[in-house]
Amino acid sequence: MSVWRVAKHSKVVVLGAIVLVSFSLAGCSVESGNEGKSASTVNSPSKAEAASRGSKEAEDPVEILAAVKGSDGVELAITSAQRDVGGFLTLKGALKNTSSRPLALPGQIRGDETEVMEHGNSLGGATLVDSAEKKRYYVLRDTDGRPLTTTGIDILPAGKSIAVFMQFPAPPASTTEVSFQLPTFEPATLKLS
Repeated sequence: MSVWRVAKHSKVVVLGAIVLVSFSLAGCSVESGNEGKSASTVNSPSKAEAASRGSKEAEDPVEILAAVKGSDGVELAITSAQRDVGGFLTLKGALKNTSSRPLALPGQIRGDETEVMEHGNSLGGATLVDSAEKKRYYVLRDTDGRPLTTTGIDILPAGKSIAVFMQFPAPPASTTEVSFQLPTFEPATLKLS
């Protein structure tokens, strides 16, 4: 057998294996009963579920623990402050543009630490001040210096909001109140449970 025939047969075997794997993977999605549906269709609730959820949400409004206003109509509403067993405090909320035009968020909100600034716009400049213990807590960073907070926030469209989070070292359990501070925003008192 010539070298060309061996090479040709090898290609056929490889292509056959690729086709077989492709059919196997396609068969997996068919077996799950979600054939022909996109991921957003599969995971989206039905109209009845959305309507019942919408009425329930109307009954149970989200509690705002703290609301702070920034410049040009940007507001941050903190809706959750949860301590976890690992010694962290995670804040969740929504950043909203209340103005009628798209806004570029100020670069100061990411803080002025060189490591954090290298990773783009974020809420890395946020701090918690515990007046009773006389301590300031900064947003945590990973080993590469990335802040453990929402990143990639550049322009906020008019009237839109985005979900955000920030993770801090947890203050002692005896601390029930801290001051939340974010550059260019007014400070706010945040009660911790």
